[in-house]
Amino acid sequence: MKDEIEIPKNHPRAESLRVRERLINCFESGAVARAGLIAQGRGEAFDYLIGEKTLKSATIALRAAAATILLAKNPVISVNGNVAALVPEDIVNLAKITQMRIEVNLFYRFKGRDESIKKILEDAGAKEILGIGEAASATIPELLSERRRVDPRGILIADVVLVPLEDGDRTEALRRMGKNVIAIDLNPLSRTAQLASITIVDNVLRALPLLIKESKDLKRLSSERLQKIVAEYDNIKILKEAINSIRFRLEKLAEVGLIKDLEVSE
Repeated sequence: MKDEIEIPKNHPRAESLRVRERLINCFESGAVARAGLIAQGRGEAFDYLIGEKTLKSATIALRAAAATILLAKNPVISVNGNVAALVPEDIVNLAKITQMRIEVNLFYRFKGRDESIKKILEDAGAKEILGIGEAASATIPELLSERRRVDPRGILIADVVLVPLEDGDRTEALRRMGKNVIAIDLNPLSRTAQLASITIVDNVLRALPLLIKESKDLKRLSSERLQKIVAEYDNIKILKEAINSIRFRLEKLAEVGLIKDLEVSE
């Protein structure tokens, strides 16, 4: 997708600006909701807090996530507008490598939005996309938002659901249904992060390529070794480590006073 403004290559926040323009473009095409623009800003703030890099705790979560997906019988990637705008090729590649199905699931399901997202994913190479239009005919129990509408071939029967950029209500509902939920969330304090089975506290732009790599690497392992990785994983511990990483970084910043001294671009 082409940027509408020219961003100087030497701008210290060039990549961040490109991401913002991509989201704005997708908002104007109908794929991204207004609230998605707010969510992006909130996520960027937390990315600053973790230092705009993948934490060690996130790498552990990524490995457990890849193992969980590879062990699953019916794994599904849940896609909203922001995910489609930010990482469509990665979503398609991960689905191919792990045999996951892709399903569009939306909090704001206004007319034509799911079709706009479908087009983005098809342009990225997706062959089958669930949850479009009337295909989202099943319902998640006790969930009242439009996210309750799911595809009976996808999320409804999934044993593992990957939910990048998710909201807590559906994560909680999916867990009550007995599903393993893998969340990618920059905020370790969010309800999504706290309620998920596995929480990857990282930017989805960094996390998806790493999850693809982990999935490729772990495909060589036996089911027994994959099960051992999953059994040894402790999400509460990972969340604590992520929070402590933020605390430690803020303490160092308070001492130094300059963010550049921590080797983070402003």
